[in-house]
Amino acid sequence: MAQHNQLGKIGEDMAADYLASHGYDILERNYRFQKAEIDIIVKKDSVIAVVEVKTRSTSDFGSPKDFLKPTQIQRLVKAIDNYIVENDLEEEVRFDIISILKENNKYVIEHIEDAYYFF
Repeated sequence: MAQHNQLGKIGEDMAADYLASHGYDILERNYRFQKAEIDIIVKKDSVIAVVEVKTRSTSDFGSPKDFLKPTQIQRLVKAIDNYIVENDLEEEVRFDIISILKENNKYVIEHIEDAYYFF
């Protein structure tokens, strides 16, 4: 596995652990629909959150929020729409980002709720 893929896998595992420790129920990991993949789908109270995990070894290239392109957001919206219909759910949906930055041998985790909107 390429080093950036390993870092991404580590980041997704850390994000799932972080979310679980903060009271979120993990519903799905790596949910695929057509060309989209949702990293993590969680539920807390009556809200479903689509969580995109961005793991970086440097912050030199900008905020993790900047790495989501409009076409990727459109794909994520289609994927979660399918998930909601497929599972007959009626909860509110929001879109979050978990940013994980590796600094030396430490990881800094930031959870950004309502990170982007789909309209």
